[in-house]
Amino acid sequence: MKERYYLVREDILPEAVVKTMQVKKLLASGDVKTVHEAVEQVGLSRSAFYKYKDGIHPINQLERDEIVTISIDMEHRSGMLSEVLGLVAGEGGNVLTIHQSIPLQGIANVVISVEVSRLIEELDDLLDGLRRITGVRKVQMIGQG
Repeated sequence: MKERYYLVREDILPEAVVKTMQVKKLLASGDVKTVHEAVEQVGLSRSAFYKYKDGIHPINQLERDEIVTISIDMEHRSGMLSEVLGLVAGEGGNVLTIHQSIPLQGIANVVISVEVSRLIEELDDLLDGLRRITGVRKVQMIGQG
């Protein structure tokens, strides 16, 4: 399923979602040391916090999240890495770092950091394109920020 994002005014969000953001701010600022302390302070259950924490971000943080780290398992054969990098560049991504492991049993793992601020399509489309490359076994976004 493709992720969709909406820009929503805070006053129409459910209270639990707003309080989740308050908890995240408390934790980020260091005003509290634990999730338990933070949820008690704002009056939110821990389960509600964990339900929403990965789904809400301040808009200024989303603007900075232009670098993603992608792990790719691929067959060890000539031209594979070139094909992956060509697709990333063709979609408007800019490869910042590449780390490739020594192939084991014919499979190499490559971890690339990609600047995605100028992608032609959505990030999911880039990931799907990588998955469609013959010889690519697994593609996973492992970081964003």
